[in-house]
Amino acid sequence: MRKLIIAAFIFVSSITTNVFAEVKMGIILGFTGPIESLTPAMAASAELAFKEASDSGSLLGGEKISVVRADSTCVDSAAATAAAEGVIAQGVAAIMGADCSGVTGAIASNVAVPNGVVMISPSATSPGLTTLDDKGYFFRTAPSDARGGQILADITKDRKVKSVAITYTNNDYGKGLADVYKAAVEAHGIKVTTVNAHEDGKADYSSEVATLASAGGDAVAVIGYLDQGGKGIIQASLDSGAFDRFILSDGMIGQSLVDAFGKDLRKSFGSMPGSTGKGAGVFAGVAKAAGIDSSGPYTGESYDAAALIVLAMQAGNSADRASIAKNVMDVANGPGTKIYPGELKKGLDLLAKGKKVDYEGATGVTFTSVGEAEGSFLEQEVKGGKFKTKKQR
Repeated sequence: MRKLIIAAFIFVSSITTNVFAEVKMGIILGFTGPIESLTPAMAASAELAFKEASDSGSLLGGEKISVVRADSTCVDSAAATAAAEGVIAQGVAAIMGADCSGVTGAIASNVAVPNGVVMISPSATSPGLTTLDDKGYFFRTAPSDARGGQILADITKDRKVKSVAITYTNNDYGKGLADVYKAAVEAHGIKVTTVNAHEDGKADYSSEVATLASAGGDAVAVIGYLDQGGKGIIQASLDSGAFDRFILSDGMIGQSLVDAFGKDLRKSFGSMPGSTGKGAGVFAGVAKAAGIDSSGPYTGESYDAAALIVLAMQAGNSADRASIAKNVMDVANGPGTKIYPGELKKGLDLLAKGKKVDYEGATGVTFTSVGEAEGSFLEQEVKGGKFKTKKQR
């Protein structure tokens, strides 16, 4: 009888272990560095999707997700690579991240792809990542700057800017977007007076602004980061009276910039990836209920990146890394039942029954053939102490 009881206990323990098995997920974002004011909401949005799937009881028959966070720094590729190595060593099934383009490319090329780990970035936008030799393991829910630069140029034309000076943060993101933007505004007949790089981490940007001012322009396009050099360029411009109108890239859109400069940004405008569609409204409600401010850049994209990972797991009935990679495109592009934020249990249940899903998510997810979002953009301006959306582009 005692042997039977022991055998029964072992059997029940085995079942319990399987039902409550833990799947580790990595989140790699710049928790320090030039976009550190944006990343808390991005991380929380991704964790919201992971929690939703974990709490549903439907993920792979009841498996739970635990999150391993790591700091990309946004700008230090060596530090980001080391952080990714640490995350992967802990056995994560996939990575939501990274964020800035340079560190994202470094992590993908040096760590994730060689180890066969899926990365879905919510915010890496450099056109150079389109041709990354990723072996099918890298995706991004943010659209490329090849389109983003064109959209920003279109807005510049519509705002009747006739001449513009351009400054960009000296990295893959800044250079790539500046090149696209310059060509696009010139195609619109807008004069580009100068194009100059700036380095992040300086205490004073008066010399950079003096160079921009000597070239002139109705406005200065600041392609950079709101918590670093981009902010410094605006400060020095306002202090010297060189410029009072700023054209802002997506990396410059965030509440901390408005908090710093307030009404001095009233003539300024910019753009960021996003949508005003059904999914965006649904996500805003889901995020608000969880105490997350979804108004900042890349929150919806972060939720969507995490959601795609869990749906791809379910589609392949496995947390195996290669299986996740194989199924991301299928759940992103359908055909199948459309799934929105807050509906991950519905999607997981359908997949468990062998049905197909088409994940729309917060941002109307549709991937190109290389696994990057086609995406839409939101024209931004400052009103009432906040960045507000004028319209979708």
